[in-house]
Amino acid sequence: MRFSKLRLNGFKSFVDPTDLIIADGLTGVVGPNGCGKSNLLEALRWVMGENRPTAMRGGGMEDVIFAGTATRPARNFAEVSLQIDNSKRLAPASFNESDLLDVVRRITRDIGSAYKANSKDVRARDVQMLFADASTGAHSPALVRQGQISELINAKPKARRRILEEAAGISGLYARRHEAELKLRGAETNLSRVDDVIEQLANQLSQLARQAKQAARYRELGASLRLAEGLLLYRRWQEAEEARAAAEEALRAGTLRAAQAETAVQKSVKAREICEAALPPLREEEAIANAVLQRLNVQKDTLSDQAKRAEQTIHTLEQRIAQLAADMAREQNLNADAGDTIARLREELAELEEAGAGQSEKVQKAAAEASQAAAVLHDRESQLAEITEDVARLAASHQSADRFVEDAQKRLSKAEAEEINAKSAVAEASTQASDAAAAYAQAHLDEAAAVEAVAQAETALAEAEARRADCLTQENSARTARSEANGVVNALQAEVSALAKLVERNRGQGDQLLDQVHVESGYEKALGAALADDLKAPAVTADGRSGWAQLQEYDTAPRLPEGVESFGKYVTVPGVLNRRIAQVGLVTAEEGARLHGSLLPGQRLVS
Repeated sequence: MRFSKLRLNGFKSFVDPTDLIIADGLTGVVGPNGCGKSNLLEALRWVMGENRPTAMRGGGMEDVIFAGTATRPARNFAEVSLQIDNSKRLAPASFNESDLLDVVRRITRDIGSAYKANSKDVRARDVQMLFADASTGAHSPALVRQGQISELINAKPKARRRILEEAAGISGLYARRHEAELKLRGAETNLSRVDDVIEQLANQLSQLARQAKQAARYRELGASLRLAEGLLLYRRWQEAEEARAAAEEALRAGTLRAAQAETAVQKSVKAREICEAALPPLREEEAIANAVLQRLNVQKDTLSDQAKRAEQTIHTLEQRIAQLAADMAREQNLNADAGDTIARLREELAELEEAGAGQSEKVQKAAAEASQAAAVLHDRESQLAEITEDVARLAASHQSADRFVEDAQKRLSKAEAEEINAKSAVAEASTQASDAAAAYAQAHLDEAAAVEAVAQAETALAEAEARRADCLTQENSARTARSEANGVVNALQAEVSALAKLVERNRGQGDQLLDQVHVESGYEKALGAALADDLKAPAVTADGRSGWAQLQEYDTAPRLPEGVESFGKYVTVPGVLNRRIAQVGLVTAEEGARLHGSLLPGQRLVS
C-alpha cells in the first residue's frame, strides 16, 4: 500500500487546511521539538481507525479538534484525508473501483466520527479491514511513535509474533479470522435463542389447542343457551299476552265503575253547591263577630300594657322619692355639722381673745390665727351656701316628683276605669260571639254532611283511578321532590346551627375591643384588612390576661409615605389602639403596589 497525500483540517495544531505530499523515494519532516511532527503520525493512525483517546494523547476523542488560542477561536470539527495509490488494483473489491482511493475521517463536537471512502459513507470496521488486508493499520509496528523502539526491544513473544505476522502479510487474515469467530459466536447465540423461542411457541401451541377446545365447547353451550332463551322468551310472551287481556278486561270494568262514580260525584257536587250557597251569610256573621272580638282583645291588651307602664312609673318615682329623702337627710347632717363647726370656732375665738388680753407680744400671733380662722370660716360659709342651694334644688325636684306621682295616680285610676268598661264590653261581645258560634256550628254540621257525601263519591272515584299507571309515576315524583326538600332542609339546618354556634362564641367575648371601635360607613373592609382577628383581643387588665397593652406615645412618630392618607380619620378606636391605627395608611388598589417598598417597620397600607 502506497500513500500519496495526507490532508489535515482542524486536527490538533493544524487549524488551517494543510496538504502533505508523499512523493516517490524518501519523504521526511524535520523540525524542533513541539512543532507538530508527532501530530502527523497520530493523524495517520486516527484516519486508519484508531479509537483510543490515550493513543491520541488526549482525555477524549474530541481533544483532536483544534481547541483555540489567544488569537484564534476553537474549531467545531476536525478532518483528516489520506490518499492511497491503487493503480495496481490491490484493494478489496468494494474499494477497487479507481486508481486513487481517498479515505476521510471527520469528527464533530457532540456528534461523533464519520468515515468516507471515495465520497461514500462507510463503516469504521470497513476502513480497519482495508488497512488490515494491506498488513498495516492504526496499530502497525511500521508506524513508529515515541518510545516504541524500547517497547519493541522489551516486547513479549506475543507482540513479536504480531510484528512477524505483519511482515509476512498475514495480519489481515488474522483480523478476518477474528471477525469470523465473532460472527460464529453470534450465530451460536442466535441458535440457542431460536431453540428457546421454539420451546416457547410449543407451549403456546398447546395452550392454543386447549383454548380451541374450550371455544368449541363454548359455541355448543351458546347454541343451547340461545335455544333455551328463545323458548323462555316465547313463554314469557304468552304470559304477557294473557296478562294484557286480563288488564284490558279489568280496565273496562274500572272504566264502568269510574263512570258510575263520576255520576255520583256530579250529584254530590250539586248538593255541595247548594250547601255552599247557604254558607256565605253565616260566614259573614262569623267574620263580623271575630272582628269585634279581635278589636276588644286588642283594646284589652293595650289597657294591660298601659297599666303595667303606670305601675313601673309609680315604682320608679317611689324610688326617686326615697333617694331624695336620703339626700335631704344627708344634707341636713352636713348642715348641722357645719353649724357645730362655726359655733366651736366662735368659742375658740372668744377664748383666744380672753387669753390675749394684756399680752401685746401675742397679739400678732393671735391676729394671724384669727385671719386663718376667718378664712376657714369663709370657706365653710361658702360650702354652707352651696349646700343650701343643693337643698333648694332637691326640694324643687321633690315637689316635681310629687306632682308626677299625682299625675300617674290619676292616669292609673282612669286606666282602671277603662279596664272595667273594657271587661263589660268583652263580656257582651262574648255573649254575641257565643250566639254566632252556635249558628256557625249548625252551618258546620250541614257542611259536614255535604262533605261526607262528596267524600264517599270521591272515594269511589279514587278506587277506580288507583289502577292507572300514572299514580305510580306521581308517587315517584313526589318522593323525589320530598328527598330533595329534605336535603335542602338538612343543609339549611346545618347552616343555622353553624351560625348559631358562631354567634354564641362571639357573644361570649364581651370584652373584645371590636365592641369599642366605630368606623365610618363604607370603610368596614379596610378596618378588617388592617386589624383582622386582632380586634377580638381584649385590653390587658390587672388579672394579667393577654391582649392589647397601653404603651407610651412615640417621641417622634414614623411618618407614612408621601401622599398617603391616615386611616385614623375614618375610625374611632380606644387608646390602646392609637399607636397601631396611626401607622395604617389608606390608598387605592393601584397605589398599594407602588408604595409597598416605601413602608417603614410596623406600617401597613389598606384600600
